[in-house]
Amino acid sequence: DFSWYKCRAGGANRWHYLFDSNRGANKALYSNLAGAEDSETPTYNTQSFQSNGTRIVRDNGDHLNFDGDTYVSWNWKGGTNVSNTDGSITSTVQANTDAGFSIVTYTGTGSNATVGHGLGALPQMYIVKRRDASGYAWATYNDTIGATKQIRLNATNAEITTANIWNNTEPTSTVFSVGANTDCNADGGTYVAYCFHSVEGYSKIGSYIGNGNADGSFVYTGFRPAWIMWKRTDSATGGSWVIQDTTRRQFNPMNVSLYPNLSNVEATGETLRVQDTLSNGFKLRASAAECNASGGTYIYMAFAEQPFKYANAR
Repeated sequence: DFSWYKCRAGGANRWHYLFDSNRGANKALYSNLAGAEDSETPTYNTQSFQSNGTRIVRDNGDHLNFDGDTYVSWNWKGGTNVSNTDGSITSTVQANTDAGFSIVTYTGTGSNATVGHGLGALPQMYIVKRRDASGYAWATYNDTIGATKQIRLNATNAEITTANIWNNTEPTSTVFSVGANTDCNADGGTYVAYCFHSVEGYSKIGSYIGNGNADGSFVYTGFRPAWIMWKRTDSATGGSWVIQDTTRRQFNPMNVSLYPNLSNVEATGETLRVQDTLSNGFKLRASAAECNASGGTYIYMAFAEQPFKYANAR
C-alpha cells in the first residue's frame, strides 16, 4: 500500500518515487523535491498495487524502468481505507496497527486542527506532504525533536523551530495536531501523512548520540535491521538523510547508501556512512558528520529482517 522506488544506477540522476494506495496507484510524490503530486494516465511512472506486491505497468517508463538501469523498491502493507472522525478534520486512513503504520489523507483548514491517524498508539514519526501545489516541504515530526520543531525529508537542514507546524502539541493515540502552516494545513490544501510507531521485534524509531570515532556508537533496536534511515538533527552540517538496507548490501560493513533528499544514484563502497548490522541493532563504523559526529544527535527508523528470536549475527 506504500511503495518507494529509487534508481540505483543508470544514465542520469533519478528522483525518489513514492506511491500509496490512499492517493491512487499512479500518483507519484518525490521525496527529494517540494513538488506537487504527479498524476498522468498513461504515464512514464505508472505502477500498480497487486495483492502479492507492486508492479510496473509501462515497459520502459522514465525513472522506474529504463532498460539496463538498476532499482530498489521498499514496500509497506497498509489496511482498509476508512473515514476517520477522531480529529477536527475528517481524514481518510488505512492503518496496519500490527505494524505500527498508517497512511492518512486530509484537506487542510488553515487554522489549528487535529487529524485522526488510526494507529491506536502514539505515533513517533510522521511525514506530511502537501499534494496539490508545489513549493511545500516534506514536514516531519519525530518524538525526539518534539512538537515545537520539524525536520524536512527533502532537505539537509537541522531541526527547525516552527511553532505553528504542529501547533506546539504532541500527538495522542488517536490524533496528531497541525497548526496554521501551509506545509501541513493550508485552507483547502490536500495532504498525505505517513505515520509510524515502534513495534517490539519489528520496528524501532529512536535516536542516538555520535562519538566521533570509527569504533562508533552501538544502537540497540532489539532485532537485526533490514532497512535503516537516519538523519542528523542538531546541525545542518550533518547533511543528507541516509538509507541503507540488507538487500542492496548483504554483508557487513554496510556502505551502500541512498539519500531521500537527493536524486543521486547509489553511493557504493563509501567510507563516510558505514555501519555494521548486528543481530540486535547496528553499530556505526565511521566518524563522519552524517552518521557519527562527536556529540551529534541523530534520529533513525529501522525495520527488522525477521523477529528477534530468529535473528542471527551477520
